[in-house]
Amino acid sequence: MVENEENHSLIQKARLGDRQAQGLLVEYWYKRVYNFALKLLGDHDQAMDVSQRTFITMYQKIEKLRECGKFKSWLYTILVNQCREEKRQGGSSRFHLLASPDPDRIKGGVPEEITEALPNPEEKLINGELEKSLKNALQLLPEEQRIILIMKEYEGLKFREIAEALNIPENTAKSRLYYAFQNMRKILTKEAIEYVKYRRS
Repeated sequence: MVENEENHSLIQKARLGDRQAQGLLVEYWYKRVYNFALKLLGDHDQAMDVSQRTFITMYQKIEKLRECGKFKSWLYTILVNQCREEKRQGGSSRFHLLASPDPDRIKGGVPEEITEALPNPEEKLINGELEKSLKNALQLLPEEQRIILIMKEYEGLKFREIAEALNIPENTAKSRLYYAFQNMRKILTKEAIEYVKYRRS
């Protein structure tokens, strides 16, 4: 939505205080904002609260947005900060796996980079057991890695947008994603080995 000229115009109107334009932005982005918060926080009520606060902040600060083309990364900056604030206030650490918006890169609901790391004999894990293992593995990732993994693999953000949203260099974003996948591979491979032992016992 935000890449074409028409929507740049909508963002520009919202910057100038047009309430209808602001409402249309909320309507378009609400589902993505809510889903991101739910993935990170794992709680419906908290995700709802974070979504509301994110858009309230958008209303309050959008006039200060200098470039319409950076609206997406700017909105994610607000969203990530709100999620972190929610966690500081004692939010849940549970994690719910939702479907990726990039189906061509997904096998059994899991990014290819992760499924390729699993031992071939344990393909059954890709169904029920893998989903459970993936949730556990995601919980064990450092927050900075988990956020980038969600942004890149499930939200489809470009590294440039991630870097802008988190105020970090692009190479840092790439490095964190790399280590996130490395950690996921280690955890999931261990899960697969333990699963084999369990099945053979």
